[in-house]
Amino acid sequence: MAVITYVDQAGARHAVDVPTGDSVMQGAINNMIEGIAAECGGGLACATCHCYVDEAWIGRVGSPSATEDEMLDAVAAERRPTSRLSCQITVDDTLDGLVVHLPEAQY
Repeated sequence: MAVITYVDQAGARHAVDVPTGDSVMQGAINNMIEGIAAECGGGLACATCHCYVDEAWIGRVGSPSATEDEMLDAVAAERRPTSRLSCQITVDDTLDGLVVHLPEAQY
């Protein structure tokens, strides 16, 4: 289990426990965090789970796959160097304390 902090557009921080093996997207959905739509349910087909990984964590989270990188071209909000699809970030003990920022729009 890891604590993941989701920071919404207003700056409010929502720290929740996310089980090891779940995705950052699943953690948001299971804890009713607004700002992650997840229309495809984590199938890497919609880009509505876009997030910005906090710069302090980007090295631990790693880079997107080629397919994720292509999907990031379709995000509704600004794509940034720290943009990731939260369905593609699998939680493990090394991500305890991870902070992700939610974009202003998913559509």
